Amino acid sequence: MMSLRAFARSAPRALTRVSSSSSSAAARSQSAIRTSTLLSTRSALLRPQQASAFSTSLLRRSALDYTVDEELSQKLQSEIEYEKDVKENEPMPASVKDFLDNGPFEIEDVLGKEEVVLTRTYGNEKITVSFSIADLHNYDPDMYEEDNALADEEVEGKKEAENDLAAEADGENFEEETTDNPVRCSLNVVVEKPGKGALSIEAIAEDGAIVVENVYFYKDPAMARAADPSAAHAAQAVYPGPPFGTLDEDLQVLMERYLEDRGINQELALFVPDYMDLKEEKEYLAWLKNVKSFVDSQ
Repeated sequence: MMSLRAFARSAPRALTRVSSSSSSAAARSQSAIRTSTLLSTRSALLRPQQASAFSTSLLRRSALDYTVDEELSQKLQSEIEYEKDVKENEPMPASVKDFLDNGPFEIEDVLGKEEVVLTRTYGNEKITVSFSIADLHNYDPDMYEEDNALADEEVEGKKEAENDLAAEADGENFEEETTDNPVRCSLNVVVEKPGKGALSIEAIAEDGAIVVENVYFYKDPAMARAADPSAAHAAQAVYPGPPFGTLDEDLQVLMERYLEDRGINQELALFVPDYMDLKEEKEYLAWLKNVKSFVDSQ
């Protein structure tokens, strides 16, 4: 088969053999058209790939658009400035300041970690109290209301009577208390004695009081701390003891007094929720800065 180039050269020569001059002119005209068409086709077939590759490259480069990144960075910065302003203009709660200045505990608060740890010594005992700001994230007011509905009904009549008497004595109208539900802060308290084992107490700090839920005894203090998976697994096989609320009432009272002597008291119950708020604000500000740094990085 002849190539396009050979066909373009031979086409006009073949047409010149026509005897009629008009036919020859028409043939030459048709030959020129055909030749032009073939040359155009050949040129188009020879250069399509280069143009296509260049166009694709341009499209790929133009697809990188960082407009949203800039908007996100600006929004993060505005949130950072807002949180800084709130922190500067919001005084430290008195419960936190008094506890840190005058309390017997040393505080361990590592930025980036949810858990806060308080430690102290009491004679030959080492006492550790830990709590986490995860309680703020997991807090469900509806569940709180459901769990405490029966208790509220029982004391409601008594509170109303006491409030009425107080209002009459002061000569002032009684104003109802707010219905905001306080956050229930879980506490893990460990009391250790060298060579004697440890007590592990699960408690709740709420409404300015410590509510004991369970008391466990472990011969191995590592089980109480549950610092490693093997110790935590071993602790699951130990008899946990009865629920605290089922114990004899006098035993409950004495156990609560035992803990109060070691600093598990009202001051701690007031400190924990207020400090958790400060801790959460500090962690949120650090999170904003970390996210902005990542978005701005190249």
